[in-house]
Amino acid sequence: MKVLLLNGSPKKQKSCTFLIAESFLSGIKKAFPEAQTEVIHISDLNVTPCLGCLSCWGRTEGECIIKNDDIPLVKKKILDSDIVAEAFPLYFFGMPGSVKVFTDRMLSMMKTYEGQRPPENGVSYHGIRDKGNIKKFAVLSSCAYTDGDTVFEPLKKQFDYICGENGYTFLYAPQLKTLVELGASARLTRYLEKFEAAGEKFALGTLTEEDVSKTVKPPFSDAVYAQLLSNFWTEERSHNK
Repeated sequence: MKVLLLNGSPKKQKSCTFLIAESFLSGIKKAFPEAQTEVIHISDLNVTPCLGCLSCWGRTEGECIIKNDDIPLVKKKILDSDIVAEAFPLYFFGMPGSVKVFTDRMLSMMKTYEGQRPPENGVSYHGIRDKGNIKKFAVLSSCAYTDGDTVFEPLKKQFDYICGENGYTFLYAPQLKTLVELGASARLTRYLEKFEAAGEKFALGTLTEEDVSKTVKPPFSDAVYAQLLSNFWTEERSHNK
């Protein structure tokens, strides 16, 4: 079994999001100890932005005309993997710019748009042209907000259209940066253990909606978190005086 993690944080290994991604991978390895795992940091890739020519839907159907960057190799790795996970922090209610450029270049994996109606029953808007060996796809993201269901909605809607609501698993980590900034703690350990458990169940196909709800639960109450944020920004503003 091949497992591929696409880490989209510009901070790469130093990212808070990478902590939950590593825990998620650890859970997959628990389920399948023999699994071969690979991590690709999107910020390390040479990615030419999509030209919007739509050749991959017509003249060179299924293939992008841009061949002189890292996308052809990465696309092959994606299609050769059994499990693919993509991880990145929430940037301004969406994905980081480098991840968006990367995502645009995956357009060749989508079926040609020929007037399809908006998706129903959890399917992809276009339909996936070729899934290769991919059996499971997960999206992991983190933010400093409390209300994950609300702030991740625009991002989730994009993946709903691309993959179909039933075509991927979405897990998010609210309040993560603050939790990490507080330093190593039993609370952080417990939080990461939830993502490890989710990774194991995801790999085994036993992850339930209840499991997801427990995994994405914020680590702090609203009142405690508001005070932590107040303390943080007070400290930040003091540096300008």
